[in-house]
Amino acid sequence: QVQLVESGGGLVQPGGSLTLSCVASEFSGYYSIGWFRQAPGKEREGIGCFSASDGSSFYSESVKGRFTISADWAANTIYLQMNSLKPEDTGIYSCGGEHFQYGFCSLEPSVYRFYGQGTQVTVSS
Repeated sequence: QVQLVESGGGLVQPGGSLTLSCVASEFSGYYSIGWFRQAPGKEREGIGCFSASDGSSFYSESVKGRFTISADWAANTIYLQMNSLKPEDTGIYSCGGEHFQYGFCSLEPSVYRFYGQGTQVTVSS
């Protein structure tokens, strides 16, 4: 079973930046990582995903152009760089892992079997 651990959350002012990390116990085969957030009283939403097989990524419209996913394979770590943060970006951020076909990842939370515990991001002045 794959273990995922997120870190890097915190309090940041609007317009600020934050980088989250997702460390995986393994990246084998056609593995993909999705980044998700859950705001208070709302369902978990997919904001970005990354396919380890070909390095492709995909973002939701709400974060496109502001958030970037990158990988450090030596450290088994996927990063979520968040810039120009807005109060509506506040929520619990978590990463999900799953094996898909080559070059595929998904923003749909239900298709990922493995999740980390999440890290809180609060954007407020």
